[in-house]
Amino acid sequence: MEKRDADEKQPLAFLLDGSISYTSMRGNNPGQRMPCTKKRLDDQDFFPSHDSRLHDTEEDSLSVFLVGLRTPDESVPRAQLRLQELDSLVRTAGMEPLGARILPLRTGRAATLIGSGQALEIKELAEYHAADAIVFDRDIPPRAQRNLEDIIGLPIHDRQGIIITIFGQRASTKEAVLQVELARLHYVLPRLTGSREDLSRQQGGVKGTRGGGEAQLELDRRRISDRIACLKTELTAVRTRRERQRTQRKSGEIPVGAIVGYTNSGKSSLLKALSGADILVEDKLFATLDPTTRRIRLPESGEVLLSDTVGFVSDLPHHLVDAFRSTLEEATDADFLVIVCDASHPDMLSCYQATLDVLHNMGADGKPTVTMLNKMDVPFEDFAVAKLRDMIPDLVETSIKKRQGLNALLEAMAKAAYASCPLRSFLIPADRHDLVSRTRQSGRIETLEYTDDGILLSARLIPVMLGDFLPFQQ
Repeated sequence: MEKRDADEKQPLAFLLDGSISYTSMRGNNPGQRMPCTKKRLDDQDFFPSHDSRLHDTEEDSLSVFLVGLRTPDESVPRAQLRLQELDSLVRTAGMEPLGARILPLRTGRAATLIGSGQALEIKELAEYHAADAIVFDRDIPPRAQRNLEDIIGLPIHDRQGIIITIFGQRASTKEAVLQVELARLHYVLPRLTGSREDLSRQQGGVKGTRGGGEAQLELDRRRISDRIACLKTELTAVRTRRERQRTQRKSGEIPVGAIVGYTNSGKSSLLKALSGADILVEDKLFATLDPTTRRIRLPESGEVLLSDTVGFVSDLPHHLVDAFRSTLEEATDADFLVIVCDASHPDMLSCYQATLDVLHNMGADGKPTVTMLNKMDVPFEDFAVAKLRDMIPDLVETSIKKRQGLNALLEAMAKAAYASCPLRSFLIPADRHDLVSRTRQSGRIETLEYTDDGILLSARLIPVMLGDFLPFQQ
């Protein structure tokens, strides 16, 4: 296959047979290699400093060819959407996607995951596009990864590795850096053979003894296992502190809420819009890794503490969920949730379901929840929006960018924040108006009436407030 002419450019185009022909050059000439280090994502120093990024974007910049794997039960449009998400992921990681191809994934090929003919086809396409590496839209087992690299002759990366790379670039606090390093080492450990096997061939060894490469592999495994144990100990201490902070928040007279949703759906933008605080807002995947908590005033109610959380993504690897458990537990321990959906996402319903799946796996489902549909000011798919409206009758439709629908959202949040608090009636003495003020500050007043006998108050109060009110309950 000949390389393309230097002036040839093709837009993203999904063909009728499910294949893809596209080039996203951003000013680069097709067929011309971009400067890069050709560095494998897992061939770096195993133990970076906690204060440094795991992956430097400029140093590791790669031009890549994308491969989508479509299972027999997956539709072509769904496979295309997965590949589009991979395109966004690699761009977020600082890589340049040059071309893409969707291949049917069949069972019984553990050695290479795909057929040898398909592997040679990918090799030819990668050479045609002058790609530096191949990125698959699914997780590739270590054995298949090594075998594919032998056939294709280029580094093979998978979706999981790309996500870990992005997390490494985004981590800013000690906790986030520790969590990313733990996830990366779990990813690297089973892949060490492929990065060290050449040492055994080069250094050899006496029969009955280990070669230098094998000994080095064993040493690396031991070092990584020790480092994993150390990281878990450090994270346990960090999680203990975070748990103490959450306990202190919940012991106060303010309900706690958590904003959750698919990555890049507008969670940080929402928190910034509601609080007016200076919060990082970027049009990038996983822009937020560390939870941010702000105090929000609700209409006809008191205040709430609202936390932003790390964005969800479909098929998030279990060890990534475990590594970021302390961050995700902001949702688990919250009194109520705000689920943010992106109306403009081409597969919005799947993103919503992925969010529900993560919440279920964490044991955070079943809480009072407000579901909001963001970005209603841009074109969206009518069918998906109509279906979500049918699924959620009290869906709140907003445009954070244009500040539309925020009052309705605050009203819904006020109801959710106190939904688990039973409605109680109190007859407050006239000289205890301080209790009414506390209710305005930290409760939700349903009715308030001044009578000759005192102040008749019907309100929802969080449990920590009840002690002072119970003597006056009717």
